[in-house]
Amino acid sequence: MSITTQTWRVGAATITRVEEQVGPNDSVAGHFLPDLDRARFEPHFDWLVPTHYDPVHDRLITSNHSWLIRTDDLTILLDTCAGNHKERPWLPRFHQLNVPFLERLEAAGAKPQDIDIVLCTHLHADHVGWNTRLENGRWVPTFPNARYLFSRIENEAWDPEVGNRRQENPGRACMYDDSVLPVIQAGQAQLLEGLHEITGALRVEPTPGHTPGHVVLKLLEEGGGAVFCGDTIHHPIQVCEPDWSTRFCGDPVLARVSRRKVLEHCAEQRSLLFPTHFAAPHVAAVDRAGEGRYRPRFVHCC
Repeated sequence: MSITTQTWRVGAATITRVEEQVGPNDSVAGHFLPDLDRARFEPHFDWLVPTHYDPVHDRLITSNHSWLIRTDDLTILLDTCAGNHKERPWLPRFHQLNVPFLERLEAAGAKPQDIDIVLCTHLHADHVGWNTRLENGRWVPTFPNARYLFSRIENEAWDPEVGNRRQENPGRACMYDDSVLPVIQAGQAQLLEGLHEITGALRVEPTPGHTPGHVVLKLLEEGGGAVFCGDTIHHPIQVCEPDWSTRFCGDPVLARVSRRKVLEHCAEQRSLLFPTHFAAPHVAAVDRAGEGRYRPRFVHCC
């Protein structure tokens, strides 16, 4: 298995990571995590360095990847990274990429036409990019047979036609226009309200805070399962320090509440955590480390 595609099994489900890129963040750690306390951060260097943190340049290291989830009768792609050829000058790491993501997806065993469901945990640029691809100068849905699921609250929060949003944030409008709107116009979007069951074992739940309509996907299995947490938990240090929200969290206080709920679920139910941005080995069990405290225990692929 290539380092850009690794597979885990949870019950009857096969879960494959499809990588877009891995590397250091554009800003120093304390800028990315404004609540970061150096005295509490440095004791974790024994496991953070060098995979999750670069102390020389003071950069958190993160991955950007999708999760390909296959059950007996469904093929789901969760979060679609930043995408190729997208105009993102305000996000240098994601600007005008040319990455063989679809080739990696095919190597993982799925072509675009094989995807039944695309689930976006939220509508930030690095989670919606491969929703669409450029074809003859037009943005068209990449996955022609898929239902694209995201929260109605999330869509309403980013729709640039509301109020003066297009003028106030042209970058956000550009992202919506090239990666969300074409899916809606194609009739492939399904806007979710509250809890949503895809199947009896796959449930979408709201986790607001990072964004207004952020959701997670829970895979429910007896004796354990999985939580695909999007940016509810962005970096593994947040497992140990769940009160540290990122600078991209729209409501940092609510984000902390949602983060703790996810961690408590994983610890209580022995569900594995499948984040979108953890560097290798990408997946973690969540162990208790005292009252209201947790630690990650990384789980390597099969």
